[in-house]
Amino acid sequence: MRQRARHVFSSTLTSIILFAVARFVVPVNAQSPELQQRVAEVKESAMQNKQALASYSWMEQVTISLKGEQKKQEHFQVRLGPDLKPVKTSLDPPAEAAPQGGRLRQHVVAKKKEEYQDYAQQMKALAQQYVPPDKDLLQQAFANGNITLGPAAGAPNVIQLVIHNYLKPQDSMTLVFDKEQKQLLQIQIASYMDDPKDAMNLTVQFSRLPGGPNHISNMVIDGVSKQLNIAIQNSNYQHV
Repeated sequence: MRQRARHVFSSTLTSIILFAVARFVVPVNAQSPELQQRVAEVKESAMQNKQALASYSWMEQVTISLKGEQKKQEHFQVRLGPDLKPVKTSLDPPAEAAPQGGRLRQHVVAKKKEEYQDYAQQMKALAQQYVPPDKDLLQQAFANGNITLGPAAGAPNVIQLVIHNYLKPQDSMTLVFDKEQKQLLQIQIASYMDDPKDAMNLTVQFSRLPGGPNHISNMVIDGVSKQLNIAIQNSNYQHV
């Protein structure tokens, strides 16, 4: 009798534990239907705009500043190639002669210039991995439960998708999306270079061409530890 009572008690206790665990373990794919819909809309919008921009060319201005001082400004004619990756042609005249001064000074100046330019290229390369959002990485973040959906303050038709661990562990990306117009308005990213202590922040603003696709109008990349800033402006979109 006691053995049977123990068996009943054990079974009941097991059922209680399993029920309690089930309440707190949410399946990965149990996200809300609205979140799933919004993620699908962002993926579709990004792909449609990228394809539409393949029939345009535009001007890009890149300004690099170090510790608040402008170091370099470049101008490019840009269009997307067959693989939908940007192809840039410089619009600037040939570089000026080497800086004046002794050989040691020239070497030091050239070395510093090489260092910040190399770092700037690494920053731009990392930024390109985030913008525009990649449909496969978005789907992966959704499947892993790493996306949350919320409203944007003061804008009833605008939502925010906050994504964690999108490209790197502990990074974050916030997509501000107009659900009526089905277009991205802004992207904010907190990431890092090779070391998490080497932070890189990125802010992207979008605009829509009259009767045409959505496009990046401004992008600001901040390399926090080196105080290196890259400001990119796109303008003068023309059909090709």
